[in-house]
Amino acid sequence: MAFRPQVRDLLFTLNDVLGVGQLVGSPAFPEFDVELLAAVLETAGALAADVLAPLDQTGDRAGATFENGQVRAPAGFAAAYRAFADGGWGALAADPAYGGQGLPKSLELAVFEMVHAANMAFGLCPMLTSGAIEALHAHGSERQKALYLPKMISGQWTGAMNLTEPQAGSDLSALTTRAEPDGQGGYRLHGQKIFITWGDHDLTDNIVHLVLARLPDAPEGSRGISLFVTSKRLVGDDGSLGEANAVRPGGIEHKLGIHGSPTCVMLYEGARAELVGEPNRGLAHMFTMMNAARLNVGVEGVGVAERAYQRALAYALERRQGRSPWSTDRSAPIFDHPDVRRMLADMRARIEAARAICLLTALSADVARAAPDEETRAAAKLREELLTPIAKAWSTDMAVEVASIALQVHGGAGFIEETGAAQSYRDARIAPIYEGTNGIQAIDLVGRKLAMAGGEGFRSLTGEMAAFAQSLIYNPNRTLDNIGLRLAGAVDGVRNFALLLQDASEPERLAAATPFLNQFGDVVGGWLLARGAKACAERAETDAYAKARIEIAGYYAETVMTESAALSSGAVAAGKRLAALSEEALS
Repeated sequence: MAFRPQVRDLLFTLNDVLGVGQLVGSPAFPEFDVELLAAVLETAGALAADVLAPLDQTGDRAGATFENGQVRAPAGFAAAYRAFADGGWGALAADPAYGGQGLPKSLELAVFEMVHAANMAFGLCPMLTSGAIEALHAHGSERQKALYLPKMISGQWTGAMNLTEPQAGSDLSALTTRAEPDGQGGYRLHGQKIFITWGDHDLTDNIVHLVLARLPDAPEGSRGISLFVTSKRLVGDDGSLGEANAVRPGGIEHKLGIHGSPTCVMLYEGARAELVGEPNRGLAHMFTMMNAARLNVGVEGVGVAERAYQRALAYALERRQGRSPWSTDRSAPIFDHPDVRRMLADMRARIEAARAICLLTALSADVARAAPDEETRAAAKLREELLTPIAKAWSTDMAVEVASIALQVHGGAGFIEETGAAQSYRDARIAPIYEGTNGIQAIDLVGRKLAMAGGEGFRSLTGEMAAFAQSLIYNPNRTLDNIGLRLAGAVDGVRNFALLLQDASEPERLAAATPFLNQFGDVVGGWLLARGAKACAERAETDAYAKARIEIAGYYAETVMTESAALSSGAVAAGKRLAALSEEALS
């Protein structure tokens, strides 16, 4: 089936649910207005549908290849990348001082959702480049920024992040790659990195690598990690490319999904490099890139779920099988079977919730830059920090679930590669692992984010949600009062869960972290859907789209939020039993 860019849903979420118009007129985004927003999304949607989507299945079947030390992307990817770069799509939110367009992060994220929906394997390349740009912009020297950023922002060069080693995955304190001074103010890198997405390819002439490594006198553990910039080819002071650097791919991984995206083993054999930022502060510097990547991975989940849903909906409308209680047709579309429609409704509601969560996180980052007063900027930054692990983990878990349901809608045909349903399922599965597993996101939320600013971020957000729920319950338009009641109960539930976590032991708190993140995400998603429903209430009688948004919000409130309210006490109680569930008990 043809891919349909989700422009209408993105515009509704940004304008009607989140109020992106508040950024118009801000000195931080002088070129931005809602007309430009619509034009950019329409044009990006055309690129996604016409250029990227046709390469999705062909790229999956052919895969990236490694031969004679060379990594090659699937056929068509290089031309698609040139179209992406020539269109300025990698420059949307970048600093105009280095060739960027200076537009809001929320707009860039909406564009990336369509890119990932059209072709997730392709979208990983510009996504990682965007994160590398942010890290260099935040921590690089003026010389480094002038040398690398214009080429990366224009798309002439791509970027990659190099963290993981065979013995050091989530625990980066165990990494052993070393950086030795070269006596000329630079360094030589020695070591091996694995799982490096788009670490090598043939789309561009050069690839900029941000690499975590240790200096000779570095302290042990994570405090002794520094950040370095190096590249596939040596770069002269004037930006010209020289000979090959001593970094090369040792091979590519054979993976469950995202076959079109090369996942490389990278070998550093004395590669010339420069220190980025302060010595032994590399992990903190790299977190700039990782936080950007975590939000991008969240919207990646939304994108791949959207594509899976579109395939499932099209199949359900086309496939005729059996009788439906809503039809006298002896061979009704399976869309008219209540259980199939339930699955489709569940997918659609969760996608819309995740989309809103991710875009709210990005908009919070925009407000943190654009607000005229420090108090508002600080509150927005706090909300961005609080929501980032939810945006990443909740959205990517949602993507796997939606892709699985979409395959189920297809029945046996979904298990066959030709439909594309299996590919969506395979591709989606990496997202909960990327950029810090979802368990790590939950621990970050419970262990750090809830306590930031004395817990003000959590109090402020839950207070806003509770007040909004009351506004629906006591609104003269009684069509939304049940949504308000469900939302009010769900907010109370997540507040009680947070109180239980305060009194729990550390093992119990860590065991309940993922259920807490799931419940918090359920509630935030329901609140945002309810905001959309309220925005539609006045025009629902004459506008089919507005009526549908209310029905979707109501369905979510009566299913997801109702189920969510029961999580808290059981999750903490279950955590008490884990100490007794020893290896012997679980064997």
